[in-house]
Amino acid sequence: MLAARLHAAHDLRLEEVAERPLAPGEARVRVAMGGICGSDLSYYNKGGVGDFSVREPLTLGHEVSGVVAELAGDPLQLAVPGLAVGARVAINPSRPCLHCQACRAGRSNLCRNMRFLGSAALMPHVQGAFSETVVVRADQCVPVPDSMSLTLAACAEPLAVALHAVHRAGELTGRHVLVAGAGPIGLLCVVSALFAGAASVTVTDLFERPLEIAREMGAARTIDVRADPAALEQAATDLGGFDVALEATGASASLIGMPSLMRPGGRIVQLGMLPKGGVPLPANLLMAREIDLVGSFRFHEEFGMAVAALAGGRIEIGPILSGTVPLARADEAFQLAGDRQRAIKVHLEIG
Repeated sequence: MLAARLHAAHDLRLEEVAERPLAPGEARVRVAMGGICGSDLSYYNKGGVGDFSVREPLTLGHEVSGVVAELAGDPLQLAVPGLAVGARVAINPSRPCLHCQACRAGRSNLCRNMRFLGSAALMPHVQGAFSETVVVRADQCVPVPDSMSLTLAACAEPLAVALHAVHRAGELTGRHVLVAGAGPIGLLCVVSALFAGAASVTVTDLFERPLEIAREMGAARTIDVRADPAALEQAATDLGGFDVALEATGASASLIGMPSLMRPGGRIVQLGMLPKGGVPLPANLLMAREIDLVGSFRFHEEFGMAVAALAGGRIEIGPILSGTVPLARADEAFQLAGDRQRAIKVHLEIG
């Protein structure tokens, strides 16, 4: 099969790789659509993401959908309702061990033995799904209705990330929320926060085009912090401080400045992947205002929630969809996805 494999920063090659046989309880999915994530872009541009660096050729991609081509085991025994050869599915890229303490506590996103599609965290790397087929455990396949496009199904993963961040934020009904960063995850945090009952969402970014999309998705205020840095402090003053902040940029300066924008008793949720090393925080301000600072990493049960919300039209994400590019032009797709002025979410058309 063909796969888009990264050898080093800016060295993405379309290569033939062997398909592996199925183990019991696994499914082979013919991949249809694959969304290019911020972590994929980081691997492409920097050769790594966060603390993880590419040390061997890595097939990228974890936001994918497709059609089941083969199953190893009786569908009834696989305990996935509706799963059969020919089923259209969204693929959950998380493959937790299901046995460790975190898994048994219902927090499988923190599994110490996690195998996540397209990740260089382990060696050998866990190969991703920007390939003509991918093998996953059967319970990673979530059937989607025929009425749901496979492009939309491939968006379940990033929406799940945003929904998990909102869950980590706590009760949002009637709250004023700040979202730092109008990239794909930040924009999905906007609709997720509003879905959870937020009274208003303020969004910051460095570019006007993503902020236009944020307004389309329901943001009450948008602030270009490069053009008007004082506007964010004024917005916080007008509201008496933000109740909740979702940091989706992964920029140290963004996190450092957040405590001063919060009301006493507020909560900051860090979901953007920060650079290597430490971040100097105003800890006394966190202490004196009793501001909670919590992390949000990937997702757990939110993946199924995301599929259901998209399939039922309860969350609308159309404004972030920026087009599709064939797998054969993967390098071009990555360059487009990295242009904040032209694109938000670019998909590879694989099947």
